[in-house]
This record gives sequence, C-alpha cells and structure tokens, in this order.
Amino acid sequence: MKRPYVYLVGAGPGDEDLITVKGLACIKKADVILYDRLANPNLLRHKKDEAICINVGKSPHHHQYTQEEINALLVEKASAGNIVTRLKGGDPYVFGRGGEEALALLEKGIAFEVVPGITSAIGASNYGGIPVTHRNVSTSFHVITGHEDPTKGKSTVNYEALAKLEGTLVFLMGVGNLKEITEELIKHGKALETPVALVHRGTTGRQKTVTGTLANIKEVVEKNQIESPSIIIIGEVVNLRDGLNWVEGLPLHGKRVLVTRTRQQASQLTTKIKALGGEVVEFPTIEIKPSENLAEIDKKMKAIDVADYIIFTSVNGVDSFFKRLRTLKKDIRDIGKGKVVAIGTATAEALEERGLVVELIPEVFTAEGILESLKGVIKKGDTVFLPRAEIARKNLVTGLMEMGAIVEEIPIYQTVIPTHRKEELLEILQEGVDIITFTSSSTANHFMEILGKENAELLSNSKIAVIGPITGKTVVELGLSVDCQGREYTIDGLINGIVEGL
Repeated sequence: MKRPYVYLVGAGPGDEDLITVKGLACIKKADVILYDRLANPNLLRHKKDEAICINVGKSPHHHQYTQEEINALLVEKASAGNIVTRLKGGDPYVFGRGGEEALALLEKGIAFEVVPGITSAIGASNYGGIPVTHRNVSTSFHVITGHEDPTKGKSTVNYEALAKLEGTLVFLMGVGNLKEITEELIKHGKALETPVALVHRGTTGRQKTVTGTLANIKEVVEKNQIESPSIIIIGEVVNLRDGLNWVEGLPLHGKRVLVTRTRQQASQLTTKIKALGGEVVEFPTIEIKPSENLAEIDKKMKAIDVADYIIFTSVNGVDSFFKRLRTLKKDIRDIGKGKVVAIGTATAEALEERGLVVELIPEVFTAEGILESLKGVIKKGDTVFLPRAEIARKNLVTGLMEMGAIVEEIPIYQTVIPTHRKEELLEILQEGVDIITFTSSSTANHFMEILGKENAELLSNSKIAVIGPITGKTVVELGLSVDCQGREYTIDGLINGIVEGL
C-alpha cells in the first residue's frame, strides 16, 4: 500500500491560472481530491482520469460537509493509502481552516504538506484595481474575518483598535455583516467619508466592484445586489481604483463564454478569451477518435507516395494522419513528393511543425476557397489524397473530380459525442451563459443532440458565435441564430467577431 499523504493546497482567489506550479502538480498526482466551492472547478481538468473528486464546499447558508466531517474524510481517504489533495480557495491558512485540517492529520499520524495560495485579500484587491499598500497612502494592511465563529458568543474583533489604524483594512467573508462592520468602525472614530470597496467574485470573469464610503456603502451594495463571495476593502487606497482598474475595462469582462471544442483543442480559445477578461466554461461536445476501418485506411496510407497533392482540411486531420503514420512505422520520408495543401493557417502551422512545407493556403478557409485556389493548378490525371473526417462535405471531392483529379479519400478520424451528463450542460445554461462558441458543424450538431430541442429555450439569452459560414449554416439549420462570426475563419477571427458583435 502506498504511503498516505495529504496536500493542503491553496487554489488561489478564483482565476484558475493563479494557482501555483506546485499546487497544480499536487492536483495531477492526487488519487483523491477534496475541493471547496471557491476553488475553480476548471482546475479539476488537470487530475488523473481515475482520481476521485469530492465536493466538500460550504456556502454561507448550506454546508454539504461540516468541518469535522471534512477532517474525518481527509483522514479516511489518506488512511486507505491514497495521495489526497485538499483544494481550498485562496490560501489554506488565511481563514481557510487549513490549520484545523492539519492538526486533525497530525493527530492521526498522517504526513501532510501545505502549499500556499494567493489569498483573495491580495488577489481580488489587485484585480479590483486597488493596491492594499501604496507609498504615502498606506504602509500596512490588515486582514480581518468578517464572519466569526457563531458559537463564540462574543466578537473578538477589536474595532476600537482597527478604527485607529491608518493602513488598509480587508475583511473576508463579511458581506452579511457589512452593517455591523461599518457601524462599529464609525462608532470607534473612523471617518464617515473613509473610502470603501467591495469586490465580488474577484479575479473571475464575473468580477464586479462597487465603491462608496463608510456612510453609504451598505446602500451601494444593496442597490447593486452584491452578495457573497466578496471582499471588503476599507482605506484611502480605494481612491486609486479609477486609474488602476485594469481588469474591468477588458472587452469581454463580465461575459461567461461556453467553449465546445475538444478538450485537447480548447486551450487556445480559452486562453484568448480569458486574456480579454472573459470567464470560460469548457463543455466539449466532440471527441476525436481513430476511424475503425483501419485496413482500408492503411492500404491508402502505404500508397500515399504516389500523390501529386495531399490536402489537409483541419488540425485534427493532421494529428490523426501522423499518428497513423507512426503506427505504420513510417515518417515524412515515406510521403513522397506530393505538394502539401492546407485549409487555414492553424492547419498549415501543424504541418510545418512536423517538417512539411505547405505549398498552398487558400485566401478563404473553406472547401470552396481551396477549389478556387486550385483552379488551373490541378491537371487532369493528378492524384489527390484527402485525409479527413469520416463525415465531411462532399463538395471538395466533387470539385476536384470535375477538375479531372483522381481523388483518394482517407477517412482517418471520426468525431463522436463525449460521455457527458446532460444535467451538467443544463446546470451550466441555467446558471447563465452570455456567449456559446462553435468551431465546427460537429460541435454545433453534438451540442444540440446533448441539449435536446425541448431545452432550446435555455439558449434565449445567449449569443451564438461561429468560426465561419459553414458552421453558421449548420447552426441556422438547427433552428438557432448566428450573432457573431469572424471575417477570417480562424480562432483569432472568431474572437474578433465576438468582440465586434457585443
């Protein structure tokens, strides 16, 4: 049996990219992961396939597990010989009750390690445009719980001392006690005009910041419906926000975007959306698998050296082609002297990374665009190999044959629907999605197959963004409308289309 070990990991304030390198490594090696509601669920994508994930999240009015039950669960899972990662929002030792969990493990003789995380006291303040310290404004900052243990009976927060401090005051988990916090500080001498800010869901795409003073912040919060999770920042540094608010002015700030690409391909689109301030929810609706008719595919692959042209229509086609080539113990020397053609810059880059020079990329990244580019180039009798998906439009084959080409299709991969809980998609849409992205007809078709037409009303408040006209046509055929489309049929074009369409 493996030696039991527990990692108490700070997941950071919300943005998944703010986890530490070491914290991410602990997720990847864990057999069991216990995670909080404030830990970004996207972090779980990095776990081992066989790892067990348990949501032990606690909200202000609902506890799935008590702290004592969490402590016992950590001991139980570790004692069974597992590597356990306890994923906690912020930092484990900053009002995260990580110390209690560590003591419970210590009592049972279970080895543990604490991996610090960025606390929301600093991270959310930063993303809200408010430095907790600033020369000639604030030379200290103080982090205070806004939600004390209700069983204590009497508060141990020394408001009299806090009111006299000139440094920044940061209250965590204090929205429900905002009235008491402001009244106590005023009562003990803090000026009514002292600036106050609340940052809701800091560092995420749904971050919202409001400002006021000790005298009026409660009314500001009620008017803007600011709820938990939020941090409260009190002090003159709040006045710096107007100049330092670098996040909330980003073009996709406040937008929740659903990405339906394959898990392997989602990262490029996800990274670009997040860089523009959007919050990404990944729900892959396609999975790429090798075709099953391998005998026929291998026969054509072994004869590919006779090709005059090899046309690749997607990155998936490139990846699948070279995987099969390796399986057949062949490499680019066995491809022959056929000219390589690619639909799209991303496909061309994938080919060039494998040492192939792309002879032609059409101006328009569609089958029609490539046929237009090949007019007068393809000669009668030229042999064209076409590695692509099993289900693909036939117009490219038809157009090539009309030019006199001999076309050899290689249906090298298939797109299938991943194993998904329909309820998961319904939950995502019910929570609210501003933009849904489709990068191929398959992503759109599979999305609607998973969702079901009976639930199409859940899309009424979401904009649909497509990578190009072919995908757009599919979306319309599915009974939906296209709201955003890029001028260039690439990921960058899709992003530009989204920004322009808002």
